[in-house]
Amino acid sequence: MITLQPIGYVRTGKRVKFDALHQPEESAQEQHVLEMVPGCGYEDGLRDLAGFSRIWLIWWFHRNTTWRPMVLPPRGPAVRRGVFATRSPHRPNPLGITPVQLLAVEKGRLILGPCDLVDGTPVFDIKPYIPAYDAFPDERSGWTGEVDAALTAPPRYTIQWSAPALAQAEWLAREWQIDFRPRLEELLGRDPTPHRTRRIRRRPDNTFQIGCGGWLAGFTVAGDTVLVTGLEPGYPARLLDQAEHQAIPDHAAQVAFSAHWKVDSREQKNLKKAPFD
Repeated sequence: MITLQPIGYVRTGKRVKFDALHQPEESAQEQHVLEMVPGCGYEDGLRDLAGFSRIWLIWWFHRNTTWRPMVLPPRGPAVRRGVFATRSPHRPNPLGITPVQLLAVEKGRLILGPCDLVDGTPVFDIKPYIPAYDAFPDERSGWTGEVDAALTAPPRYTIQWSAPALAQAEWLAREWQIDFRPRLEELLGRDPTPHRTRRIRRRPDNTFQIGCGGWLAGFTVAGDTVLVTGLEPGYPARLLDQAEHQAIPDHAAQVAFSAHWKVDSREQKNLKKAPFD
């Protein structure tokens, strides 16, 4: 038995995995904080770190309790891969590593650049990123090289919004500062086919649905055009109305959305519970 204790927790404001890109966008103007656990001497451990522009974080996938030997990566075609050939969170020991920009060192905390971690991620260790030792750009990257090559091509699908769906999206952005359109368009523009990890599924009426954090978006596909037809809460009214489910992401916004847009609970009769990601 090995016992580990977090040395700190990352504060990103990203409550759901949908908000955290699978690889951080390095050019994004983001700032996050790693808060060190107080009273353990970690402040002294941060000395001399300010001279590095990037650090490694070693952390825990704290929302996962199971692992799978074969996983479905979110990028690329719907092909299962051996878990050790992926960066899936579903691992025997759910450890993660991330090289993140170090913007500043303050008393008891680090200011970080863009990262792919959700809020509250526990961190076990910090190591300086040393380019001479940690970067090997000419090495082979296995199956991910083929996927990366495909992703550099222009998106195959054109995304269009119906008038009702656009009105709903604009209302969410205006009234609640919730706007997942860029991420949704990125995913559907690459590949709108059903995919469990990307949370895309076919509906009984042969339309499609994608999960966007705590929200759902319906869409159709005709040739190379994806038409987003409407948005709805990812949780049915019977869960939103229960006090024990107040921790649902965007809970108040989902309640307000249902009331404003008159979401018919019968449309969600088969929706049991949407995952937090």
